[in-house]
Amino acid sequence: MFRYFGRVSLAFLPILLAGAALLAMAPEAKAELRLCNKTPVQIGIAIGYKSHQDWVSEGWWNLEADSCQVVVDGPLPSRYYYLYALDYEEGGAWGGTAFMCTHDKEFTIEGTGDCVARGYERRGFVEVDTGDKLSWTVQLTERPKSGIGGQ
Repeated sequence: MFRYFGRVSLAFLPILLAGAALLAMAPEAKAELRLCNKTPVQIGIAIGYKSHQDWVSEGWWNLEADSCQVVVDGPLPSRYYYLYALDYEEGGAWGGTAFMCTHDKEFTIEGTGDCVARGYERRGFVEVDTGDKLSWTVQLTERPKSGIGGQ
């Protein structure tokens, strides 16, 4: 016979413990900054953010058409990120008024001042406010017509 503990039979205890173990092993919600290219062409992406000491800009992530890429893995340490993207096919760009340094090759650059004097290019990034979220996705949905100012 089974012993009863309150209303739950002790025979069900192994099942309850197994269920609790499965819940404990369930993956946590993914925390990341993800960029998605919803255009028909490959694009290049650079990001900027405030580190512990200074502003940092990094690039390039090359995103194929209709693809996504995680550019910050883990909980987002900053509320604001800055984005600059190039349309490789027609040369347009998504950008804004937050100026940071970039380079034509892969880069990680500390600081936003004197870009040209330091051998870099100065480009306008668009601000992305992630609020208090641990995870955020930016979707680039249409190609810029020309110059800066896409969506």
